[in-house]
Amino acid sequence: MLIRNAADIPGSEITPEASFLERRAVLTGALAAGLVGAAWPVARAAELPAAAGTAIAPAPARNAAYSVGETPNTFEDITHYNNYYEFGTDKTDPAANAGAFRTRPWSVTIAGEAEKTGNFTIEDILKPHALEERVYRLRCVEAWSMVIPWLGFPMGELLKRFNPTSKAKYVEFTSVFDSKQMPGQREDLLPWPYVEGLRIDEAMHPLAFMVVGVYGRTLPNQNGAPLRTMAPWKYGFKNGKAIVRIRFTESQPRNTWNVANAHEYGFYGNVNPTVDHPRWSQATERRIGGSFFSGSRQKTLMFNGYADQVASLYQGMDLRKYY
Repeated sequence: MLIRNAADIPGSEITPEASFLERRAVLTGALAAGLVGAAWPVARAAELPAAAGTAIAPAPARNAAYSVGETPNTFEDITHYNNYYEFGTDKTDPAANAGAFRTRPWSVTIAGEAEKTGNFTIEDILKPHALEERVYRLRCVEAWSMVIPWLGFPMGELLKRFNPTSKAKYVEFTSVFDSKQMPGQREDLLPWPYVEGLRIDEAMHPLAFMVVGVYGRTLPNQNGAPLRTMAPWKYGFKNGKAIVRIRFTESQPRNTWNVANAHEYGFYGNVNPTVDHPRWSQATERRIGGSFFSGSRQKTLMFNGYADQVASLYQGMDLRKYY
């Protein structure tokens, strides 16, 4: 299943991450020098260094089958222009306020309609999974976008480990609630903790991803460390950060933004240029690049450009009603 790159943009429009490309060049040169036949170790999630933002070795290989052919945004862009209301509402607040956030020790509760439930350390959650890199588009409901090289593993691989029962129609993801560390949670901004959900078939789709890093490094705190979700055909608010609970449910979860403002945010959150946000158009988007105040504007793609892969999930649905 290949992602078609109809929306590829010139690399000159987005500043490349020089250090990242240099690291890959070194690895490529080493392989060419004679390491092709040698045993090359596989990076595994449980081997991640605890400190957020530190380099991962060996460098996980890029999964080309699920990567777009667009030049990624810079590490600076990705880590300093974020929506993460737990640390503040301005785009620069997460980077400014999340540095001291503690991600170890960390545990994840598995609950609901599954044969294997309980509390698991983050090391238990991550241990079996080999890491890979996928370059995904990220489209936010405020009509801006980025291209990000995430590190992680398929969401479906994780969920299948807990043997969801036939009653499991949805998967609910709950983020951490810790107002001592998260200043935004001291304000009545949203009903905390942050909760998101997917239908089980969405969560099992090959594009759905559990993220533990970005740009060859462990996930920075402002990007959702130590564990976040990514469904790239949906708006950014659908992707929960700092996950502490995964619950299999028979009924549709009540996701946070839908609870806070059902008129503007539905459960599905699929990128759809034909359905405007009540306060602005979704027909175009601003690709972040170079600076926070400049960037190329382009047409928004249905399902964020992943229609060939995911449109069949919604066959027969009225996507204006189920937004």
